[in-house]
Amino acid sequence: MGIRKLNPVTPGTRHKVITDFEGITTRVPEKSLTTGTNKSGGRNHSGKMTMRYIGGGHKQSYREIDLKRDKYGIPAVVKTIEYDPNRTARIALLFYADGEKRYMLAPNGLKVGQEVLSGRSGVAPEVGNTLPLSEIPLGTVVHNIELQPGKGGSIARSAGTFAQLSAREGKYATLKMPSGELRMILVACLATIGTVGNSEHMLQKSGKAGRSRWQGRRPRTRPVAMNPVDHPMGGGEGRASGGHPRSRKGLLAKGKKTRAPKNRSNRFILERINAKKGA
Repeated sequence: MGIRKLNPVTPGTRHKVITDFEGITTRVPEKSLTTGTNKSGGRNHSGKMTMRYIGGGHKQSYREIDLKRDKYGIPAVVKTIEYDPNRTARIALLFYADGEKRYMLAPNGLKVGQEVLSGRSGVAPEVGNTLPLSEIPLGTVVHNIELQPGKGGSIARSAGTFAQLSAREGKYATLKMPSGELRMILVACLATIGTVGNSEHMLQKSGKAGRSRWQGRRPRTRPVAMNPVDHPMGGGEGRASGGHPRSRKGLLAKGKKTRAPKNRSNRFILERINAKKGA
């Protein structure tokens, strides 16, 4: 799968870069695994707008993705590779030997007709297979990683992301996260072998504002363009820059640490991405 740069025949295609959708094998999703979605337009239950810049967008149906991969020992065959409008990654439709159908995140290298397995033991560490961190060889690249056994994958699920299993000691395994952070996770947690597909997603360029409208994103007003009554960064003579970045309520908007200092999971983080070297 690669990217495609369009010829500049219109202003909207002059800078447009999109993926070529080469690996996608069908345009019609599995009806039994899709559900309808409702758009709020940023309004709450009483109709009051609580989130700005949301509205419109193309109609979408939600694909139910199997993030738990809990059908242990039952082989499945990849039937199709599909586009999912709700996420950046591609998804794969699996036909299990017992007749059930499920969607999974499609890793790079997964092909139609390939057999994938999920299990607690005896499963080969091949692309698309899911097994506990205790059964995966060190140095393997994985995605869709559980934080708690049986809860379902919650780490490394977006396009092109992965984590690397770097060590194992006792009941914990050490993984290098997509952010570069080193973190301990229970070896009983499941992970899927490989890198999430559609890694060229970050190379795309929208080309025009209309594509944001298709995705349900309305135009955003810059705070410095507002009046002082509407935003702390508004007003001023001429085109003032607005001073220190702040939120609409006056709170500092950039650089503030949002993680709780006494978070219980801090003891599982061995090295942070923003840690000072040599400190």
